[in-house]
Amino acid sequence: MQYSRRTFLTTTAGVAAFGCSPPDQDEPMDDSPAPEAAMQLSLSVRVAESFFDKRNSTMTIDELIAMASEFGYSALCMRASQVGTHTPAEEVAAVKEKIDAAGLKVSMVTGDFAVPSNNEEGPMLLRNITPYLDLADTLGSSLIRVCMKTDEDIPFAQASADEAAERNIRLAHQSHCASLFETVDGSVRVLEAINRPNFGIIYEPANWFIAAEDYGIASIRRLQPYLFNFYIQNHRLNPDGVTKVETWKKGPVPLDHIGVWEEGGVDVDSVFDAMHEVGYEGYLTVHQAFGDVMPVAEAVRMSYEHLKPLTMRRSA
Repeated sequence: MQYSRRTFLTTTAGVAAFGCSPPDQDEPMDDSPAPEAAMQLSLSVRVAESFFDKRNSTMTIDELIAMASEFGYSALCMRASQVGTHTPAEEVAAVKEKIDAAGLKVSMVTGDFAVPSNNEEGPMLLRNITPYLDLADTLGSSLIRVCMKTDEDIPFAQASADEAAERNIRLAHQSHCASLFETVDGSVRVLEAINRPNFGIIYEPANWFIAAEDYGIASIRRLQPYLFNFYIQNHRLNPDGVTKVETWKKGPVPLDHIGVWEEGGVDVDSVFDAMHEVGYEGYLTVHQAFGDVMPVAEAVRMSYEHLKPLTMRRSA
């Protein structure tokens, strides 16, 4: 069993799938194969949370499933604001039935509120990973997001990865500010120390952008063996920004939340060029909390329309 990047390929149904008109009858037909998507788009239920309130959602799971299906996403990235280790087993099973009925998958599971809050309680799941493995199994996901704050968490990460491997499940830590994965060097160091084939990283360039880290091709090449997931969100640095993100490296960083289609934040196009260069073929997850940006449905649609062409394989 290989626990590194999984391949999820999808083939477009033709140019009509992108809203283009068919060629005129007298025009020569292009018999070349339609471009393939190297990545499948996943929608995080984070989109219906506010930036700072990760416990409550403005949408039900039924609404999120319907929205993901309507706009063309292949999967949902599940978080505790919808279902988690605190959710009764029968309710988790019912949610899985709804996701299956819509033809969607669960790309990853974040099983509690402490992990995305990145607080001192975040690493506690590594002391008892079993309920999180049970949750992932029920939802049909092979990937769980974890949290690490100090080197004391490393042996617990190793033990959790070993238990997860028995169930063919992988663990991953987001490139996240104010964590052991705030910097590229720190991420590589910890991944090498854990040294488990089913423990990797969720590459998320915006956090490294905030922390003034190189999030481009040089860093992606270093992390290529560990790339288990790809999160995308966007921010614009602004000394007068109303939102401040805490970092260990730079202290509080003020910023504005912007869409992935907007300029002035992460260089999204170059990020995709780099991910194609290293051959990433896993899920791309829209991870932004849009409640502070614009109406959720509009943002989810615009994100899909901007990102879908970027998932296509680059020609040689």
